[in-house]
Formats: sequence, structure tokens, C-alpha cells
Amino acid sequence: MLQIGSKATRTRTISAEDVETFARISGDSNPIHLDDDYAATTPFGRRIAHGMLTASLISALLANDLPGPGTVYLSQTLTFKAPVFLGETITATAEVTTYRESRRIATLRTTCHNQDGKLVLEGEAVVIVPEETSVS
Repeated sequence: MLQIGSKATRTRTISAEDVETFARISGDSNPIHLDDDYAATTPFGRRIAHGMLTASLISALLANDLPGPGTVYLSQTLTFKAPVFLGETITATAEVTTYRESRRIATLRTTCHNQDGKLVLEGEAVVIVPEETSVS
């Protein structure tokens, strides 16, 4: 049973293939994500993952784990706190903070941390909870 304070996590290591596939799908071909030589000239010194690729881990978490299958996104705020480098392992976390039972609308605090515990992304999701899921 889903409750206020319920948490779930999902972890993925971000590969070069993930970044290249995301670039093809999204159309975002910024060389900071795809070109080692270009990325070396930036303040990051190497390629970084798309911020929205990192954020997509939250989407997967909400759709599959908390609240789970049938969840419908209403909104998502995002603040990018640090770059995600290729090869980093990112853990997305969602925690239920409020629930409006009459409309089945839940608000969740969303974060992503790298393998060192560094916060790389934070935000808030508002979703419609599937009828099969009850929140208290």
C-alpha cells in the first residue's frame, strides 16, 4: 500500500550508448554530449549526459515503481545541480509528499544522485495515481 512518505529508487549506469541513443531519439545533438574533442574544451572537460536523459530515470521510476503502472504525469519540475558524466551510476528517488484523494493526485519529491552520493538533479512530480493504488 502506497503511503505518504513511501519511497522508491531506480539505478542505472549511464553509458555512451545511452547518450547517443537519447540524442537520436530526442534530436538533441549538442556536441557537449557527443563529441569528445568539443567536450574537452568546455568547463566540464569531457562529455556529459543530457539532463533530460537523467530526468527520464524519474519517469521510469514513477511509471514502473511508485506509484507504478498506469501513473499519468501532470507536471515535473527539475533543477540540474551537477553534470552527469558517462559511466556514472545514477540513482533516482521519488518520495510521496502529498496526496489529494478526491482526485487521486500525488506530489512526489524527486532526486537523482550519483554513485558518490552527489545530488545531480532535484524536483517535484505531480501525477495521477492509478485507481488500483491507494495512498494514505
